[in-house]
Amino acid sequence: MLSLYRPGDGILHRMPAGPKLLLVLVAVLAVSLLPSQWWAAVVAAAAAVVAYAVAGLRDGMLGMRELARATVALRWLIVVTLAAQLIFLGPEAAVSNTARVTAAVLLAGLLVLTTRVTALLDAVERGLRPLGRLGFDSERAAVLLTVTFTTIPVLARLASEVREAQRARGGRPGLRFFAVPFLILSLKHADQLGEALAARGVR
Repeated sequence: MLSLYRPGDGILHRMPAGPKLLLVLVAVLAVSLLPSQWWAAVVAAAAAVVAYAVAGLRDGMLGMRELARATVALRWLIVVTLAAQLIFLGPEAAVSNTARVTAAVLLAGLLVLTTRVTALLDAVERGLRPLGRLGFDSERAAVLLTVTFTTIPVLARLASEVREAQRARGGRPGLRFFAVPFLILSLKHADQLGEALAARGVR
């Protein structure tokens, strides 16, 4: 299974997966609940910068290189969100809401950057296990949540790799030239994901 995990020795790397998951969820919720005001956009951006700085991602720039990469991968989400809200809500609400959404996604991304997939899966499964008394299949739910956490940023990374490869070869930009290699890599990832789930006994 492809993973975005980055080895490191920061606070988040040393923290157990369960408490780390709760911490990230609280941080995402806190950012999401900020009001639609200018200062909230600054707070949301600062939260993402501080979180990546203390994460210990070993990118040579105190986490800022990884933060920049993640932000670039989200650029179309940022553009669409900002443009739509500028039309209906005005500049202050548009900038604030876009900053909060972007920061929330970036903070959630730290979970898969600092946690191995197996550790995350085990933590989610343990947390959901008490619901088994009610007939809830905690293992399948854990797999579903973990796949959701990991697949979206992996696809964003694959898209970035395709664009970088095209630029390195001097290829022409365009949806048609991007879609085919991206689709191939996505299908390959799906095959690897299916094999990993099958190895775990998930059908």
